[in-house]
Amino acid sequence: MNSMKPQSTERRVKRVGMVIRLRPECVAEYRALHADSHPGVRDLLAKYHLENFSIFLRRIGQEWFEFAYYEYTGADFAADMAALAREPRNQAWLEVCDPMQLPLDGETGWAVMEQVYYNCGADPL
Repeated sequence: MNSMKPQSTERRVKRVGMVIRLRPECVAEYRALHADSHPGVRDLLAKYHLENFSIFLRRIGQEWFEFAYYEYTGADFAADMAALAREPRNQAWLEVCDPMQLPLDGETGWAVMEQVYYNCGADPL
């Protein structure tokens, strides 16, 4: 009898949601930077296993908020994020985008949100 378990082919996914405020005077410029026609750092996101990266804007009261979501599909999140942070083009991108943003109280950048629900689409039996 073979007691070895077969290796799982199931892909591990880390789902990340984040929030930050956006300076109201920067909304139009921010939208332009993230338009479909602007290449930005999309290739770097893919290189470091960040998939389905989405950013949503919403005005709540007098403030603008960005809500971001991505799925990390790599094997070493910390190493990939460190490597992405060292990319000169990513650093240049953040030098443009970061001043447009206002972290939530007590944060220094994007605030990671708690995931409380995920629907994978499978019906339980």
